[in-house]
Amino acid sequence: MRVDEVLIDRQDSIRSALQAIERAGSSRAFIVDAAGRLLGAVSESDIRRALLDGAGLESSSYPLMQDAGVSTKPGTGRAEVLDLMHALGVRELPAVDADGRIVQVHTERAVAGIRRRYNSAVIMAGGRGTRLAPLTDDVPKPMLPVAGRPILERLVLHLVGWGISRIFISVNYLGELIEQHFGDGSAFGCRIDYLREERTVPLGTGGSLRLLEQYGEITEPLLVMNGDLLTDFSVGGLLDAHSSEDVVATVATTQYRHQVPFGVLEQANGRLARILEKPAPSWPVNAGIYVLDPDLISKIPDDRLFPITELLDQCLKQGWPVGLWPIREQWQDIGRPLELAQARGEG
Repeated sequence: MRVDEVLIDRQDSIRSALQAIERAGSSRAFIVDAAGRLLGAVSESDIRRALLDGAGLESSSYPLMQDAGVSTKPGTGRAEVLDLMHALGVRELPAVDADGRIVQVHTERAVAGIRRRYNSAVIMAGGRGTRLAPLTDDVPKPMLPVAGRPILERLVLHLVGWGISRIFISVNYLGELIEQHFGDGSAFGCRIDYLREERTVPLGTGGSLRLLEQYGEITEPLLVMNGDLLTDFSVGGLLDAHSSEDVVATVATTQYRHQVPFGVLEQANGRLARILEKPAPSWPVNAGIYVLDPDLISKIPDDRLFPITELLDQCLKQGWPVGLWPIREQWQDIGRPLELAQARGEG
């Protein structure tokens, strides 16, 4: 779609706005000034109400203008654009440059909607982030920005974009800043509640899950993830894989590759059999994303540090099957300064 197809001037009529909406196959036309700067939007539903109230097709569309809402920057990736669309429930999203000019309109008309998921998600965001100090002296690690958006906000929008509308955020260190930013979640297309740890009693990646009990029974498999990840993993793929297997938990994995800087010597019967020159073996490692059956929550102890890996160990000791699911999309842990710099394009 050409951007000019959906743009109108402030002097244009309701007829012109409808023609722009029809040309673009969108739900809104965007009003710009003479310099192309975005002023607002006129929606098809507002036009319909105006016509029913007696307005004519040649009436000005400008009085019907509303705030255009969220916009994105030019060059924003497709995954993030779709996340925002799904989270905010809009069919198009304008891209606005630094001067306020609308340079592109992303449309969702060719993209099938994501079905609603009844699973809840928990994002662990209570850690101190000491390895990223002093950046985390006044900002919780999950709120550090990458490309202008906090890491945690990216995760919330990604989950909402996959149809998850019930999210819990586990908070401790500087948790009030997280709560101020997200509120009840309505601005992000979901409902958010907070699992508040005691400042002096951190509960770890598993312990805070016991706090879910105060919000009623969890009946669907629970998605749990660390709050310091940059990833566009397939939420639906992971949840569907868990449901299709006879397992009590599923651990998402990513590949860790280690470059050996030497020639590796393989031997047989005390003699050299083969030389592997600087091999780079890889292993599946824990990606910090899990799906847990609801019954596991009651297995978590109260009021003590409890890593989620300890819960997985208990499952294995009981003979309960735990599945593995490989992430094939982008995944990056933001735990150290180098990783943050790389994510920001600085390293």
